[in-house]
Order: sequence, then C-alpha cells, then structure tokens
Amino acid sequence: MLTSAPRRCAGVVGLSALLLLGATPVQAQPAPKFPVASGQRTTAQQVASQGVPLSALAPNAPDEYTVRRGDTLWGISGLFLRSPWRWPELWGMNLADIRNPHLIYPGQRLFLERVGDRALLRARRGVDGAPTETVRVSPRNRVEMLGTGPLPTLDPRLIEPFLAEPLVVDDDTFQRAPRIVALADQSRVLVAKGDRAYARGPADAPLLKAAGLPTDFRVFRTATPLKDPVSGEILGYEGQYVGQAELARGESEAQQEVHAVRYQPARSPTAGELSPEPASTEPERTVMPVPATVDITRSKEEMRPGDRLLPEPPREFRSYVPHAPDSPLEARVVLVHGSSVRYAGQNQIVVINKGLRDGVEHGHVLTLLSAGARMVDKTDQARTRIQLPDERNGVAMVFRLFDRVAYALVMEISQPVQVGDKLVGPY
Repeated sequence: MLTSAPRRCAGVVGLSALLLLGATPVQAQPAPKFPVASGQRTTAQQVASQGVPLSALAPNAPDEYTVRRGDTLWGISGLFLRSPWRWPELWGMNLADIRNPHLIYPGQRLFLERVGDRALLRARRGVDGAPTETVRVSPRNRVEMLGTGPLPTLDPRLIEPFLAEPLVVDDDTFQRAPRIVALADQSRVLVAKGDRAYARGPADAPLLKAAGLPTDFRVFRTATPLKDPVSGEILGYEGQYVGQAELARGESEAQQEVHAVRYQPARSPTAGELSPEPASTEPERTVMPVPATVDITRSKEEMRPGDRLLPEPPREFRSYVPHAPDSPLEARVVLVHGSSVRYAGQNQIVVINKGLRDGVEHGHVLTLLSAGARMVDKTDQARTRIQLPDERNGVAMVFRLFDRVAYALVMEISQPVQVGDKLVGPY
C-alpha cells in the first residue's frame, strides 16, 4: 500500500527499534485500515477457493520467499505471477492468512504450493504479519530489528517528485493566478528559500490574507502545453514547479498625496504679455496598489518576477493497488518526463492523454505498445504500403490524475517509449 501527500510521498512507515529480549517489548502502532475494493475482494475470494492455474505462475517462481525490507508488492507479485499487476490474485492465494491485501510485512514467509494443475500461496506467520507460534529463546541477549510497516505497492522514490510538483491546468487558470511582481532586495533578480518577494493577483481577485483563504502556495513557471498526439488538441498546460511560498501580508492600497501646481495666464506689467502664475497648490490624493508579501519556504529553482502562485492543495492519502480498467481503454503517450529526454525507459514517468473524465483511476495498469512501422511490401509487384501490427512493449501504472491527462510510471519495458506510443488494457 502506498500513501501519498503533496509535500512528501511516504509508504505507510512503521516503527523501527532495537528490541532486547528479556526487556519490555516495544509496542508497534496499529496499521491503518485501508479500503479494499469490492472487485478486488471478489477476485481474491474466487482465487482463494481454487488457486490459480500453473500457467499463471512466473517461470522461476520460488517455492519459498521471505519478505524483506525494501520489497514492494509489485516486485513480490512478479516473483510468483507472470503478470505482476494481477495483484489481487496473489492476495487471494493467501487470503486465509492475510486478511487485508495491503498488510504484508517484512519478515513474513510465503510458501508456494502446487496441487494438481493449480497453485496456492500460503503465509506461515499469521494474520497481518503477527506471529502465531511460540518462540523459545535461550537466556542470552539477542538484538532484533522490529519489522517496519506494510509494504508499498511500488518504490515511493520513483514517483515522489511527481506527487506534488507537476500541475496541469487550463491556460485561463494559469494566466489568472497571482504572480510575483518584485523582490524585496531590489539589487537581485532571483529569490530562493528564506527570501521575501511581492505578488499581485488579477484586479477582480487580489491576493488577500483572511480567514478561509489560502496562505500556502506552490510557485510555477511558464506552463508547457500538453498536445494530444492524435487530435492535436491542447489537453492542458503543465506548470514547471519551482518552489513554495507562504503569504505573510495580503494586497492593500495606499493613498499618496501629490502636490500638483496649476498655473493660469497673467499679464506682464512691463511687456503687456501673458505669463503663467500659480493658481493653486492644494495636494491631490491618488490610490496606488500595494502588492502582497510572500516568504519563500522552499525552492527547487530560484524564482523571479512573472512566476505564478497557485494554492497548495489539501493533503491526500492515496492507495495504489494495481488493477485493470473495468472497460476497454486506449490512450497515447503525450509527454516523456525528463530534461531533454525523448524516450522513456523503466521507472520513468510518462503523461498520457486520458484522465478522470475518461474513467482512468489510480492504480490502473496499461500495456504499452510499440507502433508498427509503415513500409512498402517489396514482395508485392504493386509495391503496396503496409502497416505492421503494434507489439507489446511493457507495462505502465497510473499514479496521478487530472481531468484530461494522467501520469504513469513505466514498470516494465522492452524498447524505449516515445510520444505517440499506444497504451491499452493489460494483457
């Protein structure tokens, strides 16, 4: 189970302590109760009663495996099954021993049992990782590292930056976002963590500090358009994350007195000509906007005037249980993440042209296809142009969603992925 937050990505982390036998045991905190989808439970219950066919096992599936710190559910699934995304089946294979699929701990021993043409996976360490047998110890001191929390679905380090940093919005939202207009230190052109800057919102939505209004912001630079490789439509704009800021003072107005001297013509007593003379020296009042004050609390890159501020979204804890879409789904790669990167390999991030409005969910697993080449059939006297079929190239899993696009992690790959490659339901 992997949980995530905008500022940090964390698997469910348990206690790590040294236990000296003979002393009072350290009590670990109870694990959170994570939800199990009805479809996942149904699949698991079916498999729990009959196992899986031997053909579904990985070629070198081990007879026994001890869960280690640093393992992931995806990796363990890949040890036993040909398709790691069929994770509910792995859970179902030991449903009697592990009641919650999200609670698999380091130290548990998994045993693969083959019965006829079916296979079952058993855990020999009780429910949710709790020992069930009496352990006899000699009267000497022993040191043991207590097990950590449940395993994450995948390595959180791979997706951590993308849980908080990229932001996809429409162009109007980005253009109307408050912007940095000046720096406190006028001798500088860039600011970083610990510095102060000034910002303004649009005329009809100034940046104010009041109850119920946001005070924490992410700072983004010029947005990059995400273009659908099939239709050419702009699906949204991805802001370049540069840091975070906290609102210290909201926008206001200042009245300033301007001494304007008006003149009226007067006749010169000598030449008889007209010459100006003061008519009034009363001060005039003018209203000038005062920008909001923001303090830079985090910087990935130095910030500058023109960068945009968007409110920090509420913290979310999200599970990533790999599963297939319920209905047919076809998507295309819109963007490969990385500096000047054209191709994506394993453990890299891609953006696809389907999102919430298309029914995409967190944890959806999709098969990556390499587009077949277009070529001339030289064996045909007519030199007919042909399209070779698409070939399976790997697997990607969706971990972040927006309305019209989604971010996916490339879990397995044979050939590099590029913009325009197709994704479909897993097989």
